[in-house]
Amino acid sequence: MTKTSAAPPTTVAFFVQAALSFGLALLAVVVGIWYLPVDGWVRGFLALGMLFLTTSAFTLAKCIRDRQDENSVVGRVDQARVDKLLAEHDPFKAA
Repeated sequence: MTKTSAAPPTTVAFFVQAALSFGLALLAVVVGIWYLPVDGWVRGFLALGMLFLTTSAFTLAKCIRDRQDENSVVGRVDQARVDKLLAEHDPFKAA
């Protein structure tokens, strides 16, 4: 019987690094769009595209996380059922 260990939790430092890098990247794109030498409607189009891309990335990340959580719960339930069957099985018991 093999035991599966849960993934280690995310450290605070990793979370802070991820949040800061996201904020810096978003700020860089906003500044780049702001100083781009084009008309206002082009800036608006690029800003809306960036906003749509950002919200889509968050949605995709949430869907992937939810699917992984769902699969891990199903796997744990199946493993618990197998463990229970093996614990209750007596190979020497007469049928």
